[in-house]
Amino acid sequence: MAGPRQPRVTLRAVADAAGVSTSTASLAFSGKGPVAPETVERVLAAAAELGYTGPDPLASSLRQGRSGVVGVVVEGRLGHAFRDPFAVSVLDGLSQVLDEVPAGMLLIAQPAGDPDRAIAHLGSAALDAVVFSLCGPDTNPAVDHLAARGIPMIGDGAPADPRVVNLSLDNLGAGAEVARLVRDLGHRRVAHLLMPLGPHAVTGPTTLEEVDAAVFVDTRDRALGFVDVFGPDLPLVQTALPDVEQAALAVRPLLELPAGERPTAVVAQSDLLALGVVRAAGDLGLRVPEDLSVTGFDGVDLPWFDGVLTTVDQQGEAKGRHLGAMVRALLDDRQPEAAVHPTTLRVGTTTAPPACT
Repeated sequence: MAGPRQPRVTLRAVADAAGVSTSTASLAFSGKGPVAPETVERVLAAAAELGYTGPDPLASSLRQGRSGVVGVVVEGRLGHAFRDPFAVSVLDGLSQVLDEVPAGMLLIAQPAGDPDRAIAHLGSAALDAVVFSLCGPDTNPAVDHLAARGIPMIGDGAPADPRVVNLSLDNLGAGAEVARLVRDLGHRRVAHLLMPLGPHAVTGPTTLEEVDAAVFVDTRDRALGFVDVFGPDLPLVQTALPDVEQAALAVRPLLELPAGERPTAVVAQSDLLALGVVRAAGDLGLRVPEDLSVTGFDGVDLPWFDGVLTTVDQQGEAKGRHLGAMVRALLDDRQPEAAVHPTTLRVGTTTAPPACT
């Protein structure tokens, strides 16, 4: 069994051993005061002899009224986020700024079907601020809990609550822009592949009524952008999870239709979904873009993909840094402004005019 925990050596003990005042010892450690080099050397020698490693970070944070930790709420399982290169790029950009603050980042998963479970984790943590990353539902029970504790909140487009300062995305406008590109290439038989509409989504066809009632607003708005361009009568297919495997499963029945009936283009709501479409097309002997044009949404780096995906680039790392800058403003007692993050349509090698069929 481990022995009793030894008490932490205090700065006062170091000061006494060095024969100086506590304030002088503190200045010697910080390097910010007019302390003679001989005194600094004596203080550091006493600290080494006593095993003193520096000021207690917990006590320091309590004096400052800060924990030095920012909570980051991730919709769904953390494993799914870590497998999504766009999610990773956003978290990377956010962590870069928090490292500069400096502040730690505590990732907290919020199960899509049971959002209250995250409150227990939030309640047990001392947090300076919370970021709701990677979008999510318009309403979130964690907002009331955090607001009651006085913890400021930043959102990646959601929750839609006046107590949350959001960095939004024009999902409807961007969805319409990529749909217009496909339309202007001459495609008329076009399918739209959706991310989950809600926490209990099932891979397969969906309807405009279900889109209008969607829990996840980014899915809804991207779909409505597509409908604005192509109308309500073209196929809408959603995935249970926004990954390559579910995308291939969702779109395969459409690609198996006879040549004169199957879509000549698929507009997918994420780059991972688009890669699933490319995989399904290849399995069926269809060439991209000669037989099938494919578009994505996110603009992630895909070094394993032999081509350049036509997509909406929302610059994930820059988006994460923007979220981080908003958190930094909160920690500096400044009120950040809500903003809309820009997107750029990037035309690659996966789109072309339709073949004559």
